[in-house]
Amino acid sequence: MDKKSAAATSAGVTSSHEVFGAPCWITLMARNMQDAQNFYGAVLGWRFRRAKLGAEFSLALSDGAPVAGIGVLDAALQAPGGWTPYFAVANADETAARIRERSATVAVGPLSLSVGRGALAADRDGAVFGIWEGELIPDWLTWRKNAPAWVHLRTRNAFDAAIFYGEVFDWASDKAGCCQVDYEQEEVVLRHEGLVVARLSSGAAEAAPDPMIRPRWHVYFPVADVEATVQAARHNGGEVLARSSTDHGSEATLRDAEGAMFTITSRA
Repeated sequence: MDKKSAAATSAGVTSSHEVFGAPCWITLMARNMQDAQNFYGAVLGWRFRRAKLGAEFSLALSDGAPVAGIGVLDAALQAPGGWTPYFAVANADETAARIRERSATVAVGPLSLSVGRGALAADRDGAVFGIWEGELIPDWLTWRKNAPAWVHLRTRNAFDAAIFYGEVFDWASDKAGCCQVDYEQEEVVLRHEGLVVARLSSGAAEAAPDPMIRPRWHVYFPVADVEATVQAARHNGGEVLARSSTDHGSEATLRDAEGAMFTITSRA
């Protein structure tokens, strides 16, 4: 660890240089900020405050701790809203170059902000993700363990995707602190310091009419009561897309009032 990283750690701030390759933040892009806050406040119990990026961004809090960001889509854009995970990187420019070199797309950035640099990209199958170089939220270790539970890539071929992301983010490399990759029950499982932070599974189809089947990164949130959360989502204009019981616990995939999809899980 260099002097800058050591100083940041002693001050309670975690740097993306220390946790490179791991999901480090999630953001919802919505059409209407107030509607999004009303929905997630009622369904997941979040509270909100303005973020440093301006009036069109807010920070979601759970029990006072940062959970996610919410931004407003430009009215001129035809792109649908949705949840996007951001991955910590040591160098945003180098990572963006790696993405392009592997026939994927960097749609926005890297852009310089007050505490780091970020970019928005899409992999070769069209799944959207972000990269972030710089400071993470001060309580990032707690965030990693609680919100989200993990992120899940639904892709055409999980093994091909693991190679792509592994080369981009230095997964399973010889670098100290990198994420580890395992193959379990036909899924690729990504761990950071022993904790599952992402899963990759096959079977998505880019041209599928059902958005559930298209390639995408999907966010899982832990909740105390799946059934109560499902009812709250229905009551506030959301939709239940799927219910299941897995080794991870009871789960329900929901769509918010604007169409953004996410899954709730009873994982403790």
